[in-house]
Parts: sequence; structure tokens; C-alpha cells
Amino acid sequence: MESKVNFIILLLALVGISCSDDSKSDAYGQFEADKITISAEVSGKLLWFKANEGSTLGKGNYIGLIDTVQHHLRKTELQSAIQSVRTNIAKLDAQAEVYRAQLSTVDKELKRLSTLKENNAATDQQLDAITGQVNTLEKQIASVQVQKRSVYAEIETLKSRIAQVDDQLNRARIINPVEGVVLNVFAEPNELVMQGRPLYEIANLDEMTLKVYVSGAQLPSVVLDQNVEVFIDKDESTNERFSGSVSRISAEAEFTPRMIQTKEERVTQVYAIEIKVPNPDGKIKIGMPGEINFN
Repeated sequence: MESKVNFIILLLALVGISCSDDSKSDAYGQFEADKITISAEVSGKLLWFKANEGSTLGKGNYIGLIDTVQHHLRKTELQSAIQSVRTNIAKLDAQAEVYRAQLSTVDKELKRLSTLKENNAATDQQLDAITGQVNTLEKQIASVQVQKRSVYAEIETLKSRIAQVDDQLNRARIINPVEGVVLNVFAEPNELVMQGRPLYEIANLDEMTLKVYVSGAQLPSVVLDQNVEVFIDKDESTNERFSGSVSRISAEAEFTPRMIQTKEERVTQVYAIEIKVPNPDGKIKIGMPGEINFN
């Protein structure tokens, strides 16, 4: 009988110890995600757009188009201008051929007169005249080459303008840059959007950030990449455990009392700590409360 009583007393003591165990977490906060706002890169009418709140988009998905008619017309105009300029090159080539043919004829005449001059059958005046024609034709041919270089430079300028238009055409296509879940949508099809206007907000929820605050007394024990236990509410009485790591430690206190005189007052300062928490199953949601234990 005595042994049975002792057992009951021991059991009650263990229960008392279990009930009095302080399971208070080291810090508390809310979960956040790295949100990215995608904005229009060109102005125009939003012809179609398929970003819906809550939908998952992959990186590189083509999800919308801004009106590109004016850009296409501008590109066609520039391409026509290049064709027109290229016809000038053909004209200059033809002109240069005429000058070369004339130069060939004049060269023959110069050689003939030079022979005659050696035999005193031609005058210096005749020789000078034909030499002047040769020089003139050579300068005209050189002038044509200069004009061709100018035309080629004009073509390169037009090509550069076409490249700019192509860039605008590419920017008119809305390509999702990161994989994630659409959080908010700020535009609808057929609306007129301006360059820089936000279209939608997206976040990758596979990894969440728990932002908590620790006191100045706790701060010295916190280091970057430190592994911590993370808890979320599973139900009214139990928690679900995750693993996380410290990714950022604030260098300054988020809250500072007006007068800091004693050590007790100094430890009331709080510092922001960010914890990266893998969320492959999507159980953690933005704004959900969370708790951590450093040990």
C-alpha cells in the first residue's frame, strides 16, 4: 500500500513538472514573401492579359501583349527607307563605272600623247589637258566612294532604329520573369497602360521569410545562417514544426526608448531578424503568425 502511494505521488510530481514547463518561444513574427511587381515596359492598349490572382506562373510564361501596331508600322517604314537608300548605292556604283570607263579611255589617250610628245608630235598643252582629265576622273571616282560610305553609314543608322523598334516590340510582350504565385492584379485587358504602370504582383512561395524581433539581450546569441526551429499553429492546442535559418540581422534597433540609462532599459530595444523557411507544401501563407526557438 505504501509503495502504491509513493508511485502516485511521483506520478503527480511528474505531471506537475510537465505542466509547469515553460514552452514560450524565443521570438514571434509574421511570414512574408519576396514580392516582385511587374510593370508595363511600353505604353499602349493591353490587348490580352492572363494573370489571375492565386494562379501559378512559370518563369518565361508569355502572359500578355500591349498593342504593337504603331511599332510594326514604324519598322515597315524604316525597312522601306533602307531599300530606298540601297538603290542610291546601285546608282553610285553605275556612276563610278561610267567614270572608270572614261578614265580608261583617257588613260589610253594620255599614253598616246606621251609617245607623240617624245617624238615632238604633240604639244605640252595637249599633254597637260589630257593629264587634267585623268586627275578629274580619279577625283570623281574617289568622290563616289565617299558618297557610298555615307550611304552605308545611313543604312547602319536605319538598322539601329529598327533594332530599337524591335526592342519595343519585345517589351510589348509581357513575359513572366520568375516562377511564383500571382498575389495581386492591377490591370485588365483592353485598358490603356502607360510605361511603368504596375500590372501584377508575384512571389515565389516555395521559401517564406519569417520576420521576428529579438531584444538586445538576445541579439548576441544570434548569428547569420544559424539554424532555428520555426513553429506555426497546427490547431488550437498544437504547433507544426519547420526548420529555418537566419538570413538577415538588423544592424539598428527597430524601437528605441526615449531615455536609455540602465541596462534593463537597453535590453528593451528590439532588432529585426529574418528567417528563411522552406515551404514546399505551401502550408505557410503570407501574413501567418510564426514563432521561433534558437535552441
